[in-house]
Amino acid sequence: MRLSAMLAAILAVIAVVAVACGDDGAEPTQSASPITSPEATTTPGGERIPLTTAEIVRVLRPSVVHVLIEGTTFSVFGQAIPTEGVGTGFIIDEEGHIVTNNHVVFIDSESPARTITVTLSDGRQFQAGLVGGDRPTDLAVLKIDAENLTPASLGDTAELQVGDDVVAIGHALDLAGGPTVTRGVVSAKERLIQEDPYMIPGAIQTDAPINPGNSGGPLVNMYGEVVGITTQVIRGTAEGIGFAISIDTAKPIVSELIDKGQVERGYLGINMVNITPTIAKEYDLAVDSGVGVGFVQGGSPADRAGLIAGDIIVGAAGEEITNSGDLLKVLTDHRVGETITIEYYRDGGLEEAEVILG
Repeated sequence: MRLSAMLAAILAVIAVVAVACGDDGAEPTQSASPITSPEATTTPGGERIPLTTAEIVRVLRPSVVHVLIEGTTFSVFGQAIPTEGVGTGFIIDEEGHIVTNNHVVFIDSESPARTITVTLSDGRQFQAGLVGGDRPTDLAVLKIDAENLTPASLGDTAELQVGDDVVAIGHALDLAGGPTVTRGVVSAKERLIQEDPYMIPGAIQTDAPINPGNSGGPLVNMYGEVVGITTQVIRGTAEGIGFAISIDTAKPIVSELIDKGQVERGYLGINMVNITPTIAKEYDLAVDSGVGVGFVQGGSPADRAGLIAGDIIVGAAGEEITNSGDLLKVLTDHRVGETITIEYYRDGGLEEAEVILG
């Protein structure tokens, strides 16, 4: 089978790289408060003082919110079916911006919920507006018009060490009586989250129990700072393996959603297939990782640069590309009009192309 035909056949993991990923049509907010990390409590000698789990909960609970969404799906016969869902979010500024997962507030990955009700820890309820969502990173920002809000402190994932204690806070299983608190450790860093058809790099793996309803809630270090946004758990293991989107990954995405209502990535105009060792072995490919080009849109930047279906991208703008998450990150960092070098394999040979992003 020709490689181009193979790539087209396995497009179940396709991700169309678009300029306006996650654009929900919401009105963009014109000004955004800076997302910063307030200083932690320190000793006279300048050392930070870890908090107990109870202290972390006391500090973070006012910042954690319950998110209820209502919308409509349609049966195969076209009948409207009312839909509800529950998730978690956390307040990041006094203007009322709330971070959660994109999948919490979108009914079917494309359509935002009809209504989003946010309940604060003090029982106050508000109808939230959707500022913007970004499906490739599974992040969304809501906004409520409320006073006396308590923003969460944001940490630095780079300072997080494997083995550090972390706490997950969220409305697990939508149980009554407030959020559920679980504690664990950082099991690994720089994991890859598979959120079909995208991959989110740089994730935190933790054994802190995470359940449905936790999505969008904070993963917190022992200084009471948010270091991740819980998004996924692998079932079928003894204790469960949970994942959180790194706060370092989230900060620029959240800031851009607040500023513009969407993430304006550079545009290539290709459909992507994640190359795995299994695929590489089956089709005798030159590399066992990278991004396969399923097809190229006519007249797109990739087309003008000479890329064709069957090419395997392994580098972009000086960065190694092992999966679609790596490529999406490069396209987030580089914008319209910029020229980047794409390294790719074609017929077993490594080649380069200069691409002017659309």
